[in-house]
Amino acid sequence: MANSTSNAVMAKARAKYGKRLKEKDYKTLLGCKSVAEVMSYLKSYTHYGTALKEVNEHDVHRGMLEKLLQQKLFYEFSSLCSYETSVGATFSTYVTRRIEVRLLMDYLTLLNSNSTDEFIFTIPAYFEKHSSVNLTQLAKAKDYDEILGILEKSPYYSILSEYRPDKVGRLPLAKIENELFTFVFKGLYNGIEKNCPKNEKNELLSFFNTILDYQNFIRIIRLKKYYNMSPGEIKDNLLPFGSLKKHQIDELCNAEDSKAAFSMMSSFKQGSYIKKTSYFYTGSLVEKIKYKNAVKNIYYSSSPAAVMISYMFATETELANITCLIEGTRYNVDSKKIESLLIYQN
Repeated sequence: MANSTSNAVMAKARAKYGKRLKEKDYKTLLGCKSVAEVMSYLKSYTHYGTALKEVNEHDVHRGMLEKLLQQKLFYEFSSLCSYETSVGATFSTYVTRRIEVRLLMDYLTLLNSNSTDEFIFTIPAYFEKHSSVNLTQLAKAKDYDEILGILEKSPYYSILSEYRPDKVGRLPLAKIENELFTFVFKGLYNGIEKNCPKNEKNELLSFFNTILDYQNFIRIIRLKKYYNMSPGEIKDNLLPFGSLKKHQIDELCNAEDSKAAFSMMSSFKQGSYIKKTSYFYTGSLVEKIKYKNAVKNIYYSSSPAAVMISYMFATETELANITCLIEGTRYNVDSKKIESLLIYQN
């Protein structure tokens, strides 16, 4: 049974979710004829008003907008984590490391194309003081040894020190990304195992296992279709988490093509969401399933931790919707096309 503080956190997360954009909001936003109209509505009629009050709706830069909205979510979620007694610290570390790894991968991708000068523009200013990585120093690094020196006191040094650029200066980004996210999820799973009561632990593990099952499935599809990797190579690039069994992963990796893999996954118990979920493109399948399960948790879970992390995932989806609306409106994309890309529940 959750204590009174955890119950208060659960109530607060549900109340915050209650302020989400509703269908009427999306319909209004889809009817906007300019980015200025979209921003004006968000500032005047939604819970984003305070976060966007300094934004000039006539000169909206996507990068700045994303950073402002992500900052809002980061601080909201950090506040909730500070009061959650079971896995608040675990979730806070998970969110911080997830952002760090995404930024590191952005940086290493730019390094592969000799474009690291651009990295400084992607650093979210609000996040620097919370990070174990000196991101500003990283942006100024001249070579890989200097990069490792900057990362020496971070938890990522031991992973990146195992790799070196090849003769033409390129790094094996897929392998590095896989190891970095394995580290992130290992910390998350260990924290859940150690700190949660049994009923909460099982619910949280099931929630994350479902997400990672589908992430691995989509990764199999992509590595097979776009990189023509062998089954063995594909398996080496999967996250070692989730509920898919070894023989199921073997079958998926050995599938003749993506159509066969989809058919196979749909036949597994873990793949039951495929037939229940409509999605516009393959990559959106994971986000749709994650969102659907998050909303279910927010309404029905008795676990404060599950409600809290589900609120974060649901809000991340809403932020992605806003970015999609802004960009679609900016480039005069048909409103029906934009609507097909949005993920929400009234």
